[in-house]
Amino acid sequence: MAIIHAEIALLPDGWNHNICVAMANDGRISKVTAADEITVADIKVACLLPSPVNVHSHAFQRAMAGLTERRGKNPGDSFWTWRELMYRFLDQLTPDHVEAIAAMVQLEMLEAGYATNVEFHYLHHAPDGTRYDNRAEMADRIAAAAAQTRIGLTLLPVHYEFGGCDGRALTRGQIRFHNDLDGFAALCNVIQPSLKLLAPDAGFGVAPHSLRAVAKDSFAQSRALAAGGPFHMHLAEQTAEVDEVVHHLGRRPVEWVLENIEPDADCCFIHCTQMLPHETTALAQTGAVAGLCPITEASLGDGVFDGVNWLQAGGCIAIGSDSNIRISLSEELRSLEYSQRLRDRSRAALATSKLSTGRRIFDAMTLGGAQAAGRKTGRIETGYWADLMAIDTLTIEASGLPGDVILDSFIFAGDDRLVREVWSAGRHVVTDGRHFAHEQITSAYRSVLSDLRDRL
Repeated sequence: MAIIHAEIALLPDGWNHNICVAMANDGRISKVTAADEITVADIKVACLLPSPVNVHSHAFQRAMAGLTERRGKNPGDSFWTWRELMYRFLDQLTPDHVEAIAAMVQLEMLEAGYATNVEFHYLHHAPDGTRYDNRAEMADRIAAAAAQTRIGLTLLPVHYEFGGCDGRALTRGQIRFHNDLDGFAALCNVIQPSLKLLAPDAGFGVAPHSLRAVAKDSFAQSRALAAGGPFHMHLAEQTAEVDEVVHHLGRRPVEWVLENIEPDADCCFIHCTQMLPHETTALAQTGAVAGLCPITEASLGDGVFDGVNWLQAGGCIAIGSDSNIRISLSEELRSLEYSQRLRDRSRAALATSKLSTGRRIFDAMTLGGAQAAGRKTGRIETGYWADLMAIDTLTIEASGLPGDVILDSFIFAGDDRLVREVWSAGRHVVTDGRHFAHEQITSAYRSVLSDLRDRL
């Protein structure tokens, strides 16, 4: 059992001073108590917070970071031209590449303060579309990376059938993603035993890619494969997607989902940047989580999520890094808030009369991330996974500040360098701002980048 002494900690009832948190050998919090009740602690930290979930990641895209900042041939360059570049990049990736890239992504998540990686995993097959001898080869590589980094992993194999709502065949770039319903069920069946080889906090769910990529009659069967676990899907991300869905399904994406999928608390819909006001309110009231990726959404020009009205309607949010062009917890939260301010020409858009901006979005995304990951986390409370992060309060940005203002300063005036310690299910993976296997993992990643860029 390990014990953390925090000068200040964010507990379910608010900020508390001089708190000790005991972590049992099974990775859960066994006791939260006043420090004067504990004679010896293993480590003392300044400010202890629940460590959030990174709710949406395509790990392999990290290796593309910085390579797509040129306009395509189309004067109206958008997500869709970026996607073509991504498909060409995919052709070069081997299982060894993917494992090294995933390890780098998970390391960066942990050093940013995340304790959990929800991997939206759709790279399944060889470049020509044939299955590997081990159907779960690529999924096993994501799991192997998690075993190395010791991050909490919720793995979501992705169901991807078609190239569009009209059922058209997949292109060369997409064939590595393909599974019909039977193939997807078989994939899920072989992935789950692999996850059991990881630590007990590893989780499983399913993810139909989007309304464009899965037959409308397949969603119920795909969802059943989650067996009560998380059910994630891209939704209402681009205007072209909205137009295609309206044309073929007769409803806007969110409208169709509300009428046909029966969203609930097990669901997490990614992006949702193209919603009308009535859709925002209706989807929020289902209890589903909106999985937001503000850095990627800005990078690809997707649009701005209506966080103001979503939260006012009681909606849940979580934060992910999606394309992984930049993995930064503080910047994701800053980008979310600033997008609301720019759209509405307001200030402190997501604050309430009781909670500061930073406190409100931090609370919302820790609880929403836990829900979306199907993981008992997001609270410093007995029985929860010991997913914890400690930030430095002696920096210029946070020195001498009280509770909520520490979070505000971390998000809006500081950066991820304030993150000093991170625990994932009790595993102390980041010490003094650095992952325990930083050198090994970054060295392997550099080798992969060198190999890939020689091939491109």
